[in-house]
Amino acid sequence: MREASMGKAKWNLVVGIPTRGRPLILAETIAFLAAQRRQPDQIVVAYAELADIGDAAARFPNVTFIQAELGLTRQRNAILALARHSDMLVFIDDDFYLDPQYLQISERFFVAHPEVVAASGRVLADDVKGPGLTVAQAMAIVANNSGARIVQRIDPAFFAYGCNMCLRMAPIRKHGLRFDETLPLYGWYEDWDFSRQLAPFGSIVRISDACGVHLAVKIGRLTGVRMGYAQVANPIYLARKGTFPWSHVLRFIVGPCLKNLVRSLAPEAHVDRLGRFCGNLAAFRDLLTGTLSPEQITNL
Repeated sequence: MREASMGKAKWNLVVGIPTRGRPLILAETIAFLAAQRRQPDQIVVAYAELADIGDAAARFPNVTFIQAELGLTRQRNAILALARHSDMLVFIDDDFYLDPQYLQISERFFVAHPEVVAASGRVLADDVKGPGLTVAQAMAIVANNSGARIVQRIDPAFFAYGCNMCLRMAPIRKHGLRFDETLPLYGWYEDWDFSRQLAPFGSIVRISDACGVHLAVKIGRLTGVRMGYAQVANPIYLARKGTFPWSHVLRFIVGPCLKNLVRSLAPEAHVDRLGRFCGNLAAFRDLLTGTLSPEQITNL
């Protein structure tokens, strides 16, 4: 471990970006990392097909690009393996835009609080329920926020949000933790599952002044039927595994299923509600026949 100025330990900090089907947005996200006051020691991008990254490898020769098997959990594990000797790994989605102080604030917090094993920052905007923000909108939101520093507030969290997930690598190495590859393709609750695997070894928190914007772009996401199946199958699988409270299962399944049914009559332009509800029904069928598994979405 190298020593930084003023006697503070400077860690080896890696930013990991799993990506799928969004090469233009990925390139903008990588370029925006140049604004970070604390530059990462390495940026690692995991992709499944060359089309996922376009010309990014040529544009960013200092970034490490690795090809992995298709699936968010598999791509995250490929990044984990490459960053296994780092002190801190910050996962961001390929459409998450960090405030220029995000890495600096997060690193300082982790150094000062060795009991913390995972953290997320404050999401200034997240259009996960809408059509998705544009890159220009994200940059404007970040720019407007940068001039207004707030007093840091630390809140306990049940899990670290996958779009900006800061991880202390020491316990991950020690206990051989990995993302569960039984959750295929988009993953759906893979961040929750990994956080609960890590939780016995320290605290999980949210850091109020480490900020960013999540575009929540819909390109590269699951089809409606597959998403609907995962909405039912993944919580039940993780509850059986022990990383998802059974008390949450009914609420996290019934709510989305009812929304899919009701809104299938007048769906949003960016959501395949009928497809999702058909996926919900397929999952309930498999639950009744004893064949329910997250991996079944690859057959839909």
